[in-house]
Amino acid sequence: MIDFDFASRVDRVEPSATLAISNLANELEADGIDVVDLSVGEPDFDTPENIKRAAEDSLAAGDTGYTSSNGIPELREAIAEKLRADGIDCAADNVVVTPGGKQALYEIFHTLIDGADGRSPSASGTSSRTGDEVVLLDPAWVSYEAQAKMAGADLSRVDLSPYDFQLEPALDDLAETVSDDTELLVVNSPSNPTGAVYSDAALEGVRDLAVDHDVTVISDEMYDEITYGVEQTSLGSLDGMGEHTITVNGFSKAYAMTGWRLGYFCAPESFVSQAGKIQSHSVSCAVNFVQHAGIEALRNTDEAVGEMREAFRERRDMLADLFADHGVDVPVGDGAFYMMLPVSDDDQAWCEGAIEDAHVATVPGSAFGTPGYARLSYAASTERLREGVERLADGGYI
Repeated sequence: MIDFDFASRVDRVEPSATLAISNLANELEADGIDVVDLSVGEPDFDTPENIKRAAEDSLAAGDTGYTSSNGIPELREAIAEKLRADGIDCAADNVVVTPGGKQALYEIFHTLIDGADGRSPSASGTSSRTGDEVVLLDPAWVSYEAQAKMAGADLSRVDLSPYDFQLEPALDDLAETVSDDTELLVVNSPSNPTGAVYSDAALEGVRDLAVDHDVTVISDEMYDEITYGVEQTSLGSLDGMGEHTITVNGFSKAYAMTGWRLGYFCAPESFVSQAGKIQSHSVSCAVNFVQHAGIEALRNTDEAVGEMREAFRERRDMLADLFADHGVDVPVGDGAFYMMLPVSDDDQAWCEGAIEDAHVATVPGSAFGTPGYARLSYAASTERLREGVERLADGGYI
């Protein structure tokens, strides 16, 4: 066997915890075991028909070749229109279309972050100079940490769990963490994994820190179309944040297009020109006919999005009621389709036991930087959600 000398950037990260749990669920199902899989954040709805027809029409029209690396002009303008409606000063030239939101984040991290001495630090963390600082708000989506580490960053974290996962009461903690040495702060609202939608006061606090310390902020707004009774504010729309914010979004969640792999970011043109180098030398461009489907998604799918949103809201409320019936108080978020269930201190063992004994797949909170919880996705039918809670109760897990 070849003894590979693996790069330190790979040694610094673990595989995606959400996909690892999903793979285990798939293995059990392959053995004939029925698993209620609440681990993966994937809408259980099919992609709306008008979007699929747009892709079919695009294929029939011969849109199968390369596009310009940053995306076709029509989609970039449609994205800019959407962001302008959100209050963000965005033109088509500020937009880069990517094969999924993860690729957008990857390009951002690798455009801004230097590791120690310009290299990724060793797995032990020893080096002559530390990497650029990235600040995360815990619980944080699992890939933020991995992507920051692959870029060579040093991480600082602010724990929101003592504040029911809200940012506003944690602003003092954030102010103690962010400094002139901070290169990048990641804000995700609505949040994966908590569903929290941060208040305007919280975002204004972020704005003040970013301006005072000249910090760039990633505003991950992947779930902005999935909110319940509240309005999500785009960070880049606040006065003073236009030059400090890189807005990330995509089509996977709101439009049930997870497998289509289509995302984007909006940033100042100077950033776009640099990040575009990474895109052009890695993935080249997003898929041509998928980009045409993205235009249709943005411009003609509001009704379908509304129907999916209402279904998620009903599931959220039902799930919270079911846990309350079993004496479990669960923080209820105002967006996305996730819930953080309080479990034992050893959340990893709890999740492993839940899938092995009760055949219910969840994700350990420690994967998001917040042990003592399990993340559940309620992007599943009401029948499966009820079944999942019943199995957890019968197995003694709640």
